[in-house]
Amino acid sequence: MDYRLLGRTGLRVSPVCLGTMNFGPQTDEVTSHRIMDAALEGGINFFDTADVYGGSETEKIIGRWYAQGGGRRDKTVLATKVYNGRDPWPNTSRLSALHIRQACEASLRRLQTDHIDLYQMHHIDRDTPWDEIWQAMDLLVAQGKVIYVGSSNFAGWHIVRANEAAARHGSLGLVSEQSLYNLNARTVELEVLPACESYGVGVIPWSPLGGGLLGGALRKTTEGRRGQERLQVQVERHRDKLEAWEGLCGDLGHDPADVAIAWLLHQPAVTAPIIGPRTVEQLAGAHRALDITLERETLDALDKIFPGPGGAAPEAYAW
Repeated sequence: MDYRLLGRTGLRVSPVCLGTMNFGPQTDEVTSHRIMDAALEGGINFFDTADVYGGSETEKIIGRWYAQGGGRRDKTVLATKVYNGRDPWPNTSRLSALHIRQACEASLRRLQTDHIDLYQMHHIDRDTPWDEIWQAMDLLVAQGKVIYVGSSNFAGWHIVRANEAAARHGSLGLVSEQSLYNLNARTVELEVLPACESYGVGVIPWSPLGGGLLGGALRKTTEGRRGQERLQVQVERHRDKLEAWEGLCGDLGHDPADVAIAWLLHQPAVTAPIIGPRTVEQLAGAHRALDITLERETLDALDKIFPGPGGAAPEAYAW
């Protein structure tokens, strides 16, 4: 496994991140544990979850996996998130100092660990001042409960404001940003990726297969989640692109899902796309993607099929 540095830190993580959103709602606990064991055995050390996945059950599943011992916790870089809350009572969601502290303690209990390696703000909170947020995060870091802080679903200017505020506090600031990013969703190339590159923030793309659209959808329209009506609508909307896409992947001799992940790994600032296998068998594709090298000619061909926004702003639209 060729480990990568997470942003500007010295933390080494696998070039794919194991997403656990399916653990509980889609995948039972026994299978979830088997997937995590297989991931660790295959060299994947970066695990991502959130306090609201599975109604908080996902963190509990991971916690019970850690409780089995065998070095599981020490070998993994554990990332979870804070923001959402299912309790309608005031201050049980968003990013007030109070909620950050309470949510962190609750995640630690569910995960059966004494620290979170990467604590990510799941969304921007426009109501809470950055001074308050960093005061809360810095306290968690000082207490040893959190090591690094990241963001998710932030705009480029949010990343700038967050890290400039952190600098005033003498804090390390954001080290990662988790964004929607795939061949068919490239808006982040305008502002988010340039901001991340400038501030040394590692990008962790979620939905690398576009909800299944880039995973061979034309050939599998009736299989599993690809048979859902919403995805079928997307397939018809993008049929011409998908025909060219799957034809190109066929010429390369690789599965479309593997090429989609490999493409992300060729993009600047990207550290590790998130994969969300529901079975141990689906996990195998992550390793195949790591062995794919895309030549410039292929990357250019993919840009023609999925052109994106035209590069970084303002050049992409101003001249």
